[in-house]
Amino acid sequence: MEKEREKEFLMKPKEKLEQGRQGLLKIIFGRTGIILLLALLQIGILLAFFKLINDYMFAAYWMTVLLGLWMVIVIISRKGNPAFQIAWIVPILIAPVFGVLFYLYFYTQLPSRRLNRRILDEAAGTASLVQQKPEVMEKLKEESPQMAGLASYLCKAGGSAVHENTSAKYFSSGEELLEPLLTELRSAKKFIFIEFFIVSMGFMWESVLEILKAKVKEGVEVRFLYDGMNELTRLPKDYPKELESYGIKCRVFAPVIPALSTIQNNRDHRKIVVIDGRTAMTGGINLADEYINRKERFGYWKDAGIMIHGDAVRSFTLMFLRMWKVAGNSQEPESYKKYIDVPIEHTPAEGDGFVIPYDDNPLDGEQVGELVYMDILYSAQKYVHIMTPYLVLDHEMIVALTYAARRGVDVRIMMPHIPDKKYAFLLARTYYNELLDAGVKIYEFEPGFVHTKAMVSDDEKAVVGSINMDFRSFYLSFECAVLLCRNKEAAAVEADFQKTLQSCITVTQEVYNRQSLLAKIAGKVLRLFAPLM
Repeated sequence: MEKEREKEFLMKPKEKLEQGRQGLLKIIFGRTGIILLLALLQIGILLAFFKLINDYMFAAYWMTVLLGLWMVIVIISRKGNPAFQIAWIVPILIAPVFGVLFYLYFYTQLPSRRLNRRILDEAAGTASLVQQKPEVMEKLKEESPQMAGLASYLCKAGGSAVHENTSAKYFSSGEELLEPLLTELRSAKKFIFIEFFIVSMGFMWESVLEILKAKVKEGVEVRFLYDGMNELTRLPKDYPKELESYGIKCRVFAPVIPALSTIQNNRDHRKIVVIDGRTAMTGGINLADEYINRKERFGYWKDAGIMIHGDAVRSFTLMFLRMWKVAGNSQEPESYKKYIDVPIEHTPAEGDGFVIPYDDNPLDGEQVGELVYMDILYSAQKYVHIMTPYLVLDHEMIVALTYAARRGVDVRIMMPHIPDKKYAFLLARTYYNELLDAGVKIYEFEPGFVHTKAMVSDDEKAVVGSINMDFRSFYLSFECAVLLCRNKEAAAVEADFQKTLQSCITVTQEVYNRQSLLAKIAGKVLRLFAPLM
């Protein structure tokens, strides 16, 4: 690796320029370029149609204006987040023809509805496999009535069960998680299930892949599921065939196709590893070298993950199998029982507390990820400390954060100082003043990029998972997380927050005001359309 870096450093500028040109040509004339070209062609056809109506159909234009006004009334009357309503109303009022037709185009498509129906049917058909134990819920009610209420909601909304007899281990970085992950994979005897949002060629993925190949030869069943966005720039389109040639079963969730469709906006953002039904992992860490800091992109990459052993692993096994079924084209029934009803070799220990793995389907109308965060904020007595890479908030979350701070709770939010997406950073900073005025403390991690998605409160509750504090995670992506209650690892999450805080800049009104006027204006404009981004 060092020799390759030295070779790259010594490369002549002309050679570097030529290499850059080849890379650009590969993108333009490759699969990514073709997909973008076809998508742009569809947009061009739509725009041409809109122009035709405007130029040659005066009556139709005014009918569309009236339709736009009626559509505004319909949007306001519809159940949903007001931020999404405003984001649609503005383009409809500014450009009625374009806005109305674009809205109808996106809200009358069937693929998302069919996907949701498949997910709900699969959940209903397998709900009995991981049922809530009444004695565990009763014990939680005795120890923490408030948390029992949240657990009851999660059970009703998504079939999530609260478990005892489960230990947890928190990892404060990708490099800290890597070796335990590889060790657990090497110990697999029956099956390995892996599901990730990002997979990229490099040291991390190759290290995992070599173990998976070896395990297949030993007779271990290996299934690998990844999001279709990887096919654009990170993995070849025929990569599943390559993995199948090794004996690894592979599926792609929502492959990217050159067609304008709302389903392309619903990505599988989850990170799940399940080994033999006894070990499960999740968090913010993907299978790419920047997540373990072997590749630098935005300074130091601060991330986190969590590993659990015990009864709660069954929930992650079921999460994976459901998504695996939905991502496949086969309608053949499959028995999940043999993967879920496995012997749990775990001895209950002091400090295990309660563990609730849960997932969030963006198509079912339940904002599970956001509501868990809000429940913690509303019930906090002492503090709520948050690490998130993005901060794009709706009105309800702003109220939850500011109200907690105003009633004396120590609310702190840790953000990146070096962002991966400039527009997201500009957008996040538009919330700073409002939060600071209410007493929320904001910090930016100076050495680089915070990708951790974690919340910890009052030394007894913590959430670690894939859920960012933004519209995309709350409303558009498939997500998952682990909720800890009175589990000793909640203290580890808080210790990580305090340690990382030492490398942060404290954001004040003065720091915020140093932004250029152009940056502030850009952020305000972006905020208007934040729900659609």
